[in-house]
Parts: sequence; C-alpha cells; structure tokens
Amino acid sequence: MPHFVMSKDNVKKDLEQFWEFPIPTYEEWRKVTEKSLKGASFEKKLITKTYEGIDLQPMYRDEDLPDQENLSQLPGHRPYTRGTQVTEKAWEVAQEIAVSTPIAFNEVSRHDLSKGQTVLNIRLDKVTRAGKNANEDQENVGVDGLSVSTLADVKQALSNIDLGSVPVHIDSGEVSVPILTLVAAYLQEQKVKEVKGCIGMDPIAELVSTGSLSYDLDTAYDLMADVTAWAKQQAPELQTILVKGHPYHDGGGSAVEEVAYALATATEYVAALQERGMDVNDIAPRIRFSFSIGSDYFIEVAKLRAARTLWSTIVKAFVGNKEAQKMIIHGRTSAWTKTVYDPYVNMLRGTSEAFAAAVGGVDSLHVSPFDEPIQKSTAFSRRIARNTQIILQQEAHITKTADPAGGSWYVEVLTDELANKIWSVFQDIEATGGIIQALQSGQPQAKVAEVREKRAKNIEHRKDKFVGTNMYANMTEKPVNIKPEDDQSAIANHIAAVEQAGRVYNLVEVKQATGTDRIEQAIRAAKEGATIADLAEALGKTTNSIEVTAIPQGRGAEKFEQLRKKTEEMYEKTGKRPQVFLANLGPIPSHKARADFITGFFEVGGFEVIKNDGFDQANEAAEAALEANAEIVVICGKDESYQEMVAPITKQVKESKSETSVFLAGKPSEEDRALFEAAGLDGFIHIGSNCYEVLAKLQQEKGVTLS
Repeated sequence: MPHFVMSKDNVKKDLEQFWEFPIPTYEEWRKVTEKSLKGASFEKKLITKTYEGIDLQPMYRDEDLPDQENLSQLPGHRPYTRGTQVTEKAWEVAQEIAVSTPIAFNEVSRHDLSKGQTVLNIRLDKVTRAGKNANEDQENVGVDGLSVSTLADVKQALSNIDLGSVPVHIDSGEVSVPILTLVAAYLQEQKVKEVKGCIGMDPIAELVSTGSLSYDLDTAYDLMADVTAWAKQQAPELQTILVKGHPYHDGGGSAVEEVAYALATATEYVAALQERGMDVNDIAPRIRFSFSIGSDYFIEVAKLRAARTLWSTIVKAFVGNKEAQKMIIHGRTSAWTKTVYDPYVNMLRGTSEAFAAAVGGVDSLHVSPFDEPIQKSTAFSRRIARNTQIILQQEAHITKTADPAGGSWYVEVLTDELANKIWSVFQDIEATGGIIQALQSGQPQAKVAEVREKRAKNIEHRKDKFVGTNMYANMTEKPVNIKPEDDQSAIANHIAAVEQAGRVYNLVEVKQATGTDRIEQAIRAAKEGATIADLAEALGKTTNSIEVTAIPQGRGAEKFEQLRKKTEEMYEKTGKRPQVFLANLGPIPSHKARADFITGFFEVGGFEVIKNDGFDQANEAAEAALEANAEIVVICGKDESYQEMVAPITKQVKESKSETSVFLAGKPSEEDRALFEAAGLDGFIHIGSNCYEVLAKLQQEKGVTLS
C-alpha cells in the first residue's frame, strides 16, 4: 500500500494558511493550563506515572520525538518497529481450545475452524506437559487443556482437520519432543508434507512459573537444538522455540519486565543453540514470542513495537540477517485483568486488549473468552471471543493499514521510552551472566514482586479499577452457568483407554540417538506405541534438576473476589449479609455524593447497604440505625453538619449497642477527628482509604469466614 510522509516544511506551509491565528508555544499553553488548575500541582494533576517508570505527559509535540533513524523507516524494514510486513496483513485468529478429551476436542476444533478460526491452538493439560500418561495423574487429567498420551489420542484429536493448510500452535512446556513426535508420526501417516505454525518449548518460562524443571537445562537445550535442526529439514515453516512473557505479566510485572526477561530468555536460547553448532539464521526464525496484552492500551501498542525493535538489535549483534531479525509475535489478551464477578465485562476488556494487539502488530492472537477465570470456555464464550477478532479484521478494517499507530507523537515517544527502559533491564540481566543466573539470584523475581506490590496497593485503594469487582459491584448478578464440554465419564473412558494401551519400555534407540536422528527415532517409537511418558523418560526426564523461586501467577482482582466470596458463602448459609446502615444527614443533595461513595465502597465486599432519604435530627438518625439492627453504621453528609450531629449519633448508637461499628464518610480536620473519636467513632472512610483492608477487617470482626 502507498505510504505518505508529511515533511516538516509541508506542515509549516499548511499552517501558514491559518496566519490569522497565532500558534501558541508550549510555555504559553502550560501557563494557561496551570491557571485553570487554581493552584493545584501540574505534575500531580496532569502527569501520569506508569508501572514502567514512565511519566506520561498531557500533550506530546513534534519536538518530543526521539532523534532516531528508525522513525523514517517504513513497515517491513529494519529495525521492524513498524512491523515485519511491507504491506498490511491480517493476523491469524488463534483461539486456545482447552477441551479435555481427544474426541470432544476434535468436535470443538472442527466447528471453530469452520467459523472463522484460522489456527489450531491446542492447549495441553498439565499432565501431558509434565510428560506423564493420563492414568499416572488421574486427578489432573484435562484440568486446563487437552490430555494426550498416545498416537491414538492424536489421531482422535486431529481427525479430519487439514493440517496441510491449517497452522498449529502448541505450547508444549519445557520440552516439545514428546508431543511433537506424536504429531509428526500422525502427519507422516496422513502423508501431510508441510506443517506450519509452532510446536514450541520454553523451559525457562516453566522454571519461572513452577520453580523447577524435570529436565536438566543441558538436556533441554540439546533437545531444542535437535528438534530445531530437524524442523529446518522436515518442516521449514514450523517454529520450535516459544518464548513467553506471560509468567512475568501474570506475576504482576510491567511491560518492561515482561519484554526484557523474554528477550533475555531468547538470547539464552540462541547462545545455547549456537554452542551446539547451529547458525543464528536457522535459530531466530524458529522462535515465536508470546506476550500478554494488558489493559493500558498505548503501553501495549508501544510494547510490541519496542520488542520488535530490540529483538532486531539483538539478532543483528549475533550477526543474523534481515529475515532472522524479524520477531514473530503471538498475543494473548491478559489473564491478569480478567474477573470472576461481573464476567461479561471481560468481553469489553478482551476487545480493548485485542485492539491494542492488532494496532501493535501481532502475527497471531488469542482473545480470552469472558468466562476464562471461571470455567472452561463454552461454545458461546468462544464464539464471542473469536468474533471479536473477526469484527476487528473485517468490519473495523484494522488490517487495511500497516502500522496504524505510526507517526503519532505520543506512540513514537512512548515506544522509544519503553525500549530504553527494557534495554536497561536486559543489560542488567546480561551483566549478571544471563537469565538463568539472574533467576538463581532472584533478581527478576524481586523486580516483578516490587511492581506487583505497587499494583496490589493501588487495587486495594481502588486507584486501579476492576469494574464489577473493586468498583461498581453488581449485587444482583447471577453466577455463570458452568457447562463443561466433556463430562467425567468421557475423561474416565479416556484414562481407561490409555491404561489399556500400556507402555513401551524398550526405547534404547531413542536413548542412544543424537541430533536429528533422535527425533526420527522418537517418531518411529511413537508409531510403534510409545506413549508421552515413554518418550519423556527416554529423552532424559528427571526430577527437579534445577530450582529457583517461582513467580506467583494470578489475577489482579483475586483479593477482592475472595472478600466477596466470603460474604456470599455467609449469605448461602444464613440468608444474611453484613449490613451497613447509612445515617444520611439532611436532604438528598446534602448527602448523596458521600452516600453513593459509601454504597459502592461496601458493595464490592458483598455487604448489604441500607439506604434512606436522610434525617434532620441526630436522634432520628441514631434511632433509625438502631432499629435497622445493622452491624455497621456510616454517617454521610456535608462537613458543616458533622460538627453538630456526628458525636451525638455515635454516642447514642454506642450506648445502646457497643458492638456496632460507626464510621464517618469523609476526612475531617485533626481537631474534629479527635472530637469524633472521643465520642466513640470507629474510623473514617474516604477516597484515600484502603478499601480492601477496611472490608477484610470488618469481615473478621463481624464473623464472616471462608470455609
């Protein structure tokens, strides 16, 4: 497509047409802006500080642009900031299919592929990824994905799916060879010559998220080299190395940590495979990066652009050619941002994140189904998530423009700032001796934990908002109906079939082989009945070969969800919730703002709020509070009414029911604070309060426990 660039001279010429209107300077604009703030700090009001350590300005100008050569580069040209394609290209719709049993998986996959999905994205269960057969860990079979133990399972799962034209995406965990050889054996039987996509291994991501590996690193790297060399010969369009940033993102880290540690991991893999005789131009094109796409739209767009820029720089340092410098990116909308409560809001979150991924230039994308934190996806939730991508491509026409964010002063500056931050952390890792040494020293874990703690505090104070969870709770919502794709009987039948198949213990040829021959011997063994467990054992699987401190994985809303769950359990057992009576002072306009704030504050914990139109006298408010028999009373009104009414209301309530907690909505002066506390007031709730801590403390005091 044509690409037009406006020169500064052309812009100046156009602006001269408006000579009647003087062009203000930045200083003039700032002076007027500061005046409108009426004494408030410009920095505090208009500059936003991000978790990446970047100060977002209220306005960006041409003068802010970094003086870099790549700003004038077109899409498809080094350093690929603006994308790896010269022209626009639709990303691949790669929705994860997490169905437990092969037969059910096949049915779901064929349906979804017929409805617009373009990649077969197979999510494996923990048992398969751990190199175990289904009958060896029956409790966890199919817990979070597909269970595969034998070639028969693969045949059932992939039957009537044309893998000659449909790319695959399989995250195989720390070692890919067992699952890859089962798939390769099936493809050979089906006489499929060309398989595309990724069957990737990422031992370091597994180490980060679990804290240990079941292969020693040298063995894992040997297998990575073997399968990558084999793919070069037998499946040139298949990526064999998957570098995931998800463990850092889902651990609460920022875009800087996610990309920096992913780049350090990829650098480790390139160096390890070079030591095993491979060329960077054969290694780099077989690496697929997988990043989470978070809720901060412009940060995520800039993150993907910065990642491509830096990877090009790294591969160039390895003396890689232009093609090798291209970063292949799979995006996955964030797990961290999704919520259990008010789950349909997850559709909106997924749409915004998918839009950022598309504008940032992913090559393939998974959009989280709205029920992802609650259950396995259903046909409905998968359809909505899949159609989100299709609408962005075919109705919003995002694919009609290469690098749609390019040229934006804000995005270009943000890309440069992020790239510098990421590069600094990356260099720190390299100075430590690489990502493995850094993980053993705890350096990445500490940086992620630092950001996670900042996020936690902001979530607790509701500065970081999760709509429907820590803000704007829906007290009347009904839980999502759980409709599993496959039932326990199907899983039991699958386990029985695996058990009946048995194991092939004599895999001497696989154990003794090296290089690409090891992969060929493993494929032969798979055809002869070797299981996932057989192959894993023959390939060197051991126990806890290396251990580091794992980065805890989670979601931002979990603490508030636990609060709500405690209250919901109490309601299910007793038919009651902790009750909060609003002692509203004066007419509705006098108390409404604070009453609404307090209502929202307590409802996120599942508390029942008792409302009213207000009271003119202190004794009326106190009597109504006592009659309501609520465990908690919050006085809401204007500051001027507090002087006369707070102390009498508090004393009357406390004298009649000392166990009742009485709070004031607002943050009074120190003098008034002391006066109210002397009357027995228990505390003050205002915009600066730690909502989580207040509600958790009250739950404990009022006997709300989680069974």
